Amino acid sequence: MTTPSKTELREYIAQRVAREFSDGEVITLGIGLPTQAVRYLSSDVHIMIQAENGIVGCGAQVDAPSGMPYITDAGGNAVQIVEGGAFCDSSMSFVIIRGGHIDKTVLGALQVDEKGNLANYMIPGKLVPGMGGAMDLTVGAKYVIIAMEHCTKDGESKILTQCTLPLTATKVVDLIITEKAVIKVMPDGLHLIEVSPYSTIDDVVAHTACKLIIDL
Repeated sequence: MTTPSKTELREYIAQRVAREFSDGEVITLGIGLPTQAVRYLSSDVHIMIQAENGIVGCGAQVDAPSGMPYITDAGGNAVQIVEGGAFCDSSMSFVIIRGGHIDKTVLGALQVDEKGNLANYMIPGKLVPGMGGAMDLTVGAKYVIIAMEHCTKDGESKILTQCTLPLTATKVVDLIITEKAVIKVMPDGLHLIEVSPYSTIDDVVAHTACKLIIDL
């Protein structure tokens, strides 16, 4: 089997994330990899994407049209607005998030642990300078999906027994999707429920720095 490129692996993650969306849901996508999931939505699934910078009805990323370079998602990417979409200020955007109106959020992560704790920022000047709206999203959304590469560029697992970086939120993660696996966070630990075409059970276990409960 040909070794997939980093781009292909990230595309796989985004495609797999898109399969978690159900018709009629309101979804908020974190910056980076999570925003790519909208490209792979099934044609029979109609969702409303909320962008934390103040869009309800955010569409797919596009090349910025002439004269309209300022319609962007929270990551600064030019986006479409779906029919019926609306703009609001930041205060109202976070009322939506904090008020429990988001069905699912998809975020990146630096670390996740077996208790569902999340670390997705570091101190200023290190890796990621701030958490953005992640703290609000993790406690405001009804279901939290983490979309990330399984290991760091140095090959260290991002899935740990206990996070070592500052926490964004505790016991909030419901599902972890990587290029290797889909892992469900349950009260008794992390359940491996799916292995990607690019991996094996042994490979997932070897690259996960905590115990996995194999549900395959």
